Order: sequence, then structure tokens, then C-alpha cells
Amino acid sequence: MQPFTRVSKHMTLVILAGILYGTAGTAAALGPSSATPLAIGGLRLMSGALVLFLILPVIGASWRGLPQLFRKPTIWVMALGAAAYQPFFFSAVDRSGVALSTLVAVGAGPIFTGLLGWLVLKSRPTPLWIGATALAIFGLLLRSWGEVDFSETLGLVFALGAGLSSAAYVVAAKVELNRGGHFVAMPTAAYVIGSVMLLPFVLTQPLAWVGTLSGIALVVYLGVVTMAVANVSQVRGMKGMPPGPAATLLLADPLTATILGMLILGETITAIGVFGMILVLTGLLLQGKALGDRPSSSSAPQPAL
Repeated sequence: MQPFTRVSKHMTLVILAGILYGTAGTAAALGPSSATPLAIGGLRLMSGALVLFLILPVIGASWRGLPQLFRKPTIWVMALGAAAYQPFFFSAVDRSGVALSTLVAVGAGPIFTGLLGWLVLKSRPTPLWIGATALAIFGLLLRSWGEVDFSETLGLVFALGAGLSSAAYVVAAKVELNRGGHFVAMPTAAYVIGSVMLLPFVLTQPLAWVGTLSGIALVVYLGVVTMAVANVSQVRGMKGMPPGPAATLLLADPLTATILGMLILGETITAIGVFGMILVLTGLLLQGKALGDRPSSSSAPQPAL
């Protein structure tokens, strides 16, 4: 298989993950009205952990290997990132609204990931990655033009915390991949630990909606599609690229969310918002070119994390 073909395959997997992530908001909006954001986030992580745990033997991994993973610092960093993202992001939404929270959390993710990847993996950001990421983030800003209010400082801090949590997950996963970690066993172990962390918070929320047909459908969809399948696709795709570019390709998430919001939820978007989404897409294409011009990074350094 030619190097570019390998890179193209990895790019496709990461972009697919971003697309699947982008369906979560629409699914939640169509779910029970009594479902709280924190309960949705926690149950999403828990159901994803259960699905991955059940399929481990099917994809050639083993349950017996999980105790060893539970002792690895990288897995705990992944677990902390996955667990912390939920309360950080949904607290930001509660204080600052969906537009600002999504803009800051999703936009800050590639920046934090690039910096952490540089620090931990010695993966120096390239000029093309910087340009592609800046263009995509500027597009996100235009997409949310007129919808955001930066006066809520604490909400902004929570959103930045969500972006940092996501970055920590991505970089820790890349470290473990470089050491030969299994692309399904890794997120399984991280999700199990993260679920235990979030359980006390979830139990404080009203959960009667989970017993309804729409509630069950929501939890199953979020767990299977937007966590299990999406994260396996993301982690497997990351094997062929540095963490920064992988985080930039995940900006397919807000692009998908915007399209679904218009088609399914009847949301409207301004002309400047459409232009912003075009810039996001352009940034993704530039990132694809940057990855196609470089060899696979699967043999990157293996730091002690």
C-alpha cells in the first residue's frame, strides 16, 4: 500500500469520527425534553463503554488485558479527558449557550492538541497545519457571528476546559498508539474509568426519561454511534498522523452539526455563516493536503507519559 493511500485511509477514519460526533447534538435535541445535558453526557459515555467492552473479544482483543490497561497513566489521562469533557462542556452550554460553548470548545481543541502534541510527542506544528487550523477556526467564528456573547467569563472558562480535556484525550491516545496500544481496548479502558468518575454526577440528575422508548433510543444511539464507533474510528485513524492534524480534521463535527440543524431541526444560517462553513471545509481540505504531503507518523517518538 502506498504511503499516500495509508494517509488517505487514516484521514477518512478521523473525518468519519468528526461527522459521527456532529450528529450527537441533533440526536439529543430530538430526545426526551426532560433529559438534562449532564445526564445525556454521562450516559453517552457509559453506554459507549459498555458497547466497546462487549465487542472486545469479537475484534481480537481480550477482556483479560483490561486490568493491565487500568494501570497505565496514559489510559487514566484519556479517561480524565473523556470524563471531564462532559461536565465542562455542558456547564458551558448552561451558562453561555450552545453557540459560544461549541465555538470555544471545538475551536480550542486543535490548538491545545497541537501544543500538547508538540510538548509531549515533539511533533512540531507545520506552517500548513497552522494555516489550515486558523482558517477553520475563523470559519467557525463567522458561523457563530451574532450568536455569541463573550460577557459570561465562567462559561468561557468551562468551554476552554472542554477543549483542553479533548486535547488531553487525543494526545494520550496517540502516545499509547505509538507504544502499540489496541485501537479498541484503549478507549474501552478509558471509558470504563471515565464512567465511574461521572457516575456520582449522573445519579444527581432526573433519569425517569431513560425508561421511555425515545430515551432508550437516544442512549443507544449516542453510545453506539457517537461514542463507540466514532472513537474507534478516531483512534484508529490517529495511528497515521500527528495529534494536531487529527484534531483539526475533527472540525467536521460542527460542519455536520450545522447541516443537520438546518435539514432536520429547521435552524437557519446567515450568509456570513454559510461563508464561515465554506472556510471550515477549506481548512479541512488544506489539512488533507498537508497530511498527503508527509509520510505516516506511526513511528513517532514514544515519550514517558
